[in-house]
Amino acid sequence: MKTFLCTLAFTILGLKLMAQTNIPAPAQPEKLTSAVYDWEKMKPVPVPNGVRRTVFDGPTATLDKLHCHITVLNPGEVSSEPHLHLQEEVIIIKEGTVEAYFDGKTETAGPGSVIFFKSHAVTRLRNPGKVPASYTVVNYFTPLTPKS
Repeated sequence: MKTFLCTLAFTILGLKLMAQTNIPAPAQPEKLTSAVYDWEKMKPVPVPNGVRRTVFDGPTATLDKLHCHITVLNPGEVSSEPHLHLQEEVIIIKEGTVEAYFDGKTETAGPGSVIFFKSHAVTRLRNPGKVPASYTVVNYFTPLTPKS
């Protein structure tokens, strides 16, 4: 019984000491600042359906997170299977043609077209053409964006 009480006392003391230890908070990512993102410096990453270049990804002064990437989608390929986006998304088509699937319908978009996907939209892009389609994606997350 004496051993049990000593073990219990040391356990409680250890827990109190751990509670008083200053555990550093996880580092917050730096906020994005004004910048020019040079195409030549963006690393192209091959993906199964084409190539992707990340432009930026981080918090800003007014957004929880701002994300931008540029995708080249190969002919006949899809961006992904239809999936739910909690955030809002803007897509600007530079070259080629994409079919934008959202909320059960499909619309075609060519060069210069802009696509907006609302929060909670089920989306997918497909390249129906014979040449690669290039587009820029911008996702923004506000305090009002659902977290899950």
